[in-house]
Amino acid sequence: MEKQVNNLPHKKTSKSLAKLIGVVLFFTMPFLGNAQVQDGAKYLIKEITVTGNTNFSPQTIIAYSKLRKDEEIQVGGEKIANAVKTLWKSNLFSSIDIFITDIDGRNANLEIRLMDLPELKDLTIEGVKKGKKDEIITENKLQSGVKVTENLIATTRNYLTNKYKKKGFLNAKVNIQTSEVIDSVEKERVNMKIKIDKGQKVKVKQINFIGNEKLSDKKLRKAMKNTKKKSLSPHRIFKRSKYIEEDFREDLVSIVDRYKEKGYRDARIISDSIIYNNDKTISLNIEVEEGEKYTFGKIDFVGNTVYSDRQLALLLGIKEGDTYNGVELRERIDDPNDPDAQSLVNAYQNTGYMFSTINPVEVSAEGNVIDMEIRISEGKPAYFNNVTVKGNDVTNDHVIYREIRTRPGELYSKSQIIRTLRELGQLGFFDAQQLVPNIKNPNPVDGTLDIEYEVAEQGSSQIQLQGGYGGGGFIGTLGLSFNNFAIKDIFKKDAYKPVPRGDGQSLALRLQASQFFQTYSFSFSEPWLGGKKPFQLSTSLSYSRQFLFNQQTRRADKSQSFNILGLTLGVSTRLSKPDDYFLLSQALSYQNYDLNNYNTGLFTFGNGTSNNLSYTIGLSRNNLYTDPIFPTGGSSFTASAKFSFPYSLVNGVDYKALANDRDEQEQILGEFNPGSEEYTNARNRIA
Repeated sequence: MEKQVNNLPHKKTSKSLAKLIGVVLFFTMPFLGNAQVQDGAKYLIKEITVTGNTNFSPQTIIAYSKLRKDEEIQVGGEKIANAVKTLWKSNLFSSIDIFITDIDGRNANLEIRLMDLPELKDLTIEGVKKGKKDEIITENKLQSGVKVTENLIATTRNYLTNKYKKKGFLNAKVNIQTSEVIDSVEKERVNMKIKIDKGQKVKVKQINFIGNEKLSDKKLRKAMKNTKKKSLSPHRIFKRSKYIEEDFREDLVSIVDRYKEKGYRDARIISDSIIYNNDKTISLNIEVEEGEKYTFGKIDFVGNTVYSDRQLALLLGIKEGDTYNGVELRERIDDPNDPDAQSLVNAYQNTGYMFSTINPVEVSAEGNVIDMEIRISEGKPAYFNNVTVKGNDVTNDHVIYREIRTRPGELYSKSQIIRTLRELGQLGFFDAQQLVPNIKNPNPVDGTLDIEYEVAEQGSSQIQLQGGYGGGGFIGTLGLSFNNFAIKDIFKKDAYKPVPRGDGQSLALRLQASQFFQTYSFSFSEPWLGGKKPFQLSTSLSYSRQFLFNQQTRRADKSQSFNILGLTLGVSTRLSKPDDYFLLSQALSYQNYDLNNYNTGLFTFGNGTSNNLSYTIGLSRNNLYTDPIFPTGGSSFTASAKFSFPYSLVNGVDYKALANDRDEQEQILGEFNPGSEEYTNARNRIA
């Protein structure tokens, strides 16, 4: 029989109720014989029995109650009350009673009567996708066998309701029902059904501001980056106007920041409210208090010895008479969103003063002019002590340590920590979002600290298996790419898990084939040749063979083909000037062309061989951070040039004349229909 959860037979577990139960029960205990139970009477426990509908053994219940045989108890005393409290706190029982069943002089028997809370047997969740069901079960601990209490049901309902409201489903409804299970198992069980009706996300029809005179409604709405009202304008028609509580709270902060940027230091949000409209939308009312407009007055620096007042003033970039801007002041002192910011904190942190603190203090605000003191406590310079790495289960230590810019004994530098995170993220072996520099054992007295870089390995290798149909036949592709390879372990059997990994090398193999062509390629690169400097050596080898496709037979004509063999050898090195973000790369490439009766116009000749030798040089700079795929800042550029060998200086061939001859040949061939016998004969004569 199904019933509402509010009817579950589960008593409250408050301390006052537990104590009351214990005391009242002890005063009203039935007993055998004619002895009168009086308040304050003391007895020795002769026997303790456990009865009721419980799945726990008597020994477990007695041990948990902390009542002991031959122990003295007092009517109205704390021992019985504490036993009831202890059992209630376990959240395992729906009812607890303790009785005296026999009194013999100074001796008395006790009976503990219990009823277990029901256990969850089956759970049904309606209204969400399967993946979300598992999430709900995990987050609310609704696994089979859990004790079902009214508190569990209430917290689950509140959790789900609030969760969907935060996502914009303000009308979300959650209904939880339980039904008793009658089976052969002698214990209480219930099935639970959770019905979730998220409804539709509520749209914002209007955003109203109250109390704003200095800044218009339009400017304040513009400051709200997340919450927008409905609009039919072309640039807003596809953008969301949903209400998300968390985003709305961020927008309220942004409104106050916009006022502070304009000089209104005391601006604040007095209240905000939601109005539900008849068309199932909402309107937001935001009441602001703007306050007076301020300007910066005199700004003094106190406590600085490392940098002069002039140097700090240039970094701060705020002059007397400027309109007060609280946001700019905060960011000029310390901008946590920009690790490369030219801020006062970074100036100290990047020169070893890890323990420095900088606090802006308003010393006067007379006449709406704010005089300030930037109070600086520099502390001692700090030095790195122990530098360790944690979490690299695949990548070898030396691959990580060679990218670390913070060395034991070196002066502390925040910028070098950030640079280390960037370099580790650029490797592609670790999850860039989970790179964490843990500062440990900071000692302001000694001026030392330890740092531990915590990394999380991620898959960096790829297997490509692809098939398709095109050009008159089936095309198959097989590609293997190992981006954290260890070539030194290729002869070690125990290193194949599934391939030798951990040395940061790249190895790639690729095969593509069809009825008309085959392509094979191999490449390998070592980023730190010799292991001492970032000097990368890379090599690649490729071979392609292609047959002419016969339009009439729809088959490959193996009497007409070409082969291309390619070899590339490249090196690249990191430069120190203008800075060490620059990379100089060079490559030497060779191609050999071998054509057999391949007169299609793709090449300038149809039979014979040809060679090509070229040199490529490139200069690049990349300081993107932290993730190379989804960078959060920085910039990148590349410039390159390619030169071929000056063959005309060696063999005396006028290649410009060959180009003119080629034009004449194409003109002759244009007189025939492609694929005809005349066209083929003319092509062969030209070749």
